[in-house]
Amino acid sequence: MGLRINDIFPNLTVETDQGSFAMHDYQGEHWLILFSHPKDFTPVCTTEFGAVAQLADEWAKRNTKVIGLSVDKADEHVKWKADIEAISGAKAGFPIIADDDLTVSKALDMLPADAYLPDGRTAAHSASVRVVFIVSPDHKVQLMMSYPMSVGRNFAEVLRALDALQATYGVPIATPANWVHGQDVIVSLSLDNDAARAKFGEIDVKLPYLRTTKMPG
Repeated sequence: MGLRINDIFPNLTVETDQGSFAMHDYQGEHWLILFSHPKDFTPVCTTEFGAVAQLADEWAKRNTKVIGLSVDKADEHVKWKADIEAISGAKAGFPIIADDDLTVSKALDMLPADAYLPDGRTAAHSASVRVVFIVSPDHKVQLMMSYPMSVGRNFAEVLRALDALQATYGVPIATPANWVHGQDVIVSLSLDNDAARAKFGEIDVKLPYLRTTKMPG
């Protein structure tokens, strides 16, 4: 069975272009985003890694560590980063997991247990390894997004989702459709109106089950 939301993210020991470490040690008390890819030196993935590199300051503002994964060896990742940095104009300072034996991809249930890599493989052989995981500081999976080969990930949406997860983490609120940081939030149904006003102050009762309030500071 694959990972589900609120599962503990596996504390795998991984090899990367920046050395080996356990995932929970790398994450520490930060939020974590892992974004995975089926092969180095592929066009869509190169643009995606570049987008992540360009957002380095935004990840840091949000106490978030990012880590890539690609189904190739660490020395290939080092060479690939030169292309990523040339295309994006940004330093790719985050590590990339080397998963040429598929251990991590299988552990995260992105590939069948009996999957193998044929000689002369292409990215199509590991096409399902295109997933974003967002993990909270308690090492629990909070969000997963899977993408097909033809669609580049929108990292503005990843950033927006991270903002929403952080805003609602341990707080009885939710975010409405298309929410962005700073907009009003939805009051949880676990609070009645009096409890909601006591906690948040003014609330806007649009429907008995749809009440909004200013985003908590």
